[in-house]
Amino acid sequence: MKKILFTLFIIYGFGLNAQRTDYDWKKMDPKQRKEVINSLSPEERKELLTKFRNNMVMDNLDIDPSDKTEFTEIYNEYLESQKQIKSQFNSNFNPETLSEEEAKAKLQQSFEVGQRLLDNRKKYADKMQQIIPCQKVLKLFQSEGMMRDKMNERKPHRNDNASKQKLLKTNLPIFTTRKQITKSK
Repeated sequence: MKKILFTLFIIYGFGLNAQRTDYDWKKMDPKQRKEVINSLSPEERKELLTKFRNNMVMDNLDIDPSDKTEFTEIYNEYLESQKQIKSQFNSNFNPETLSEEEAKAKLQQSFEVGQRLLDNRKKYADKMQQIIPCQKVLKLFQSEGMMRDKMNERKPHRNDNASKQKLLKTNLPIFTTRKQITKSK
């Protein structure tokens, strides 16, 4: 009998621990948030960040509650598709070490990947417009650009070759935003 109770207690304890993902993030200070996030497994962390991103997008676009599930499904499918296309371009190279022919091929490849990304974006914009108005799709794409710019601003800027390689890798394919162009002038 004691063994059964002990086993049930252990299972119950694990169940409580596994269920503890409904934290009140707004009431936590940054240190507490960091501790909780660091205690999560990589899969749990990815799931949590996906949930945060989806909630932020839903709130920003003010998606009707009846459309949230369908839109979230299409939005996540869109992001996964974009990620898959981006993975087809290996940006881990130093352009200065490439021959003229290799550089031309890499440049052409970046244009092809960029076109596939654009075509995919158009495809999913059409799908999203079946659920939400065009204005909200436009706002979504606009907010994606702003989030990317914010993330780039938060990254530490170093002048060594490793940071240049990392920058090349994060800006797949070779594109710049108007904000980046005006900053460099």
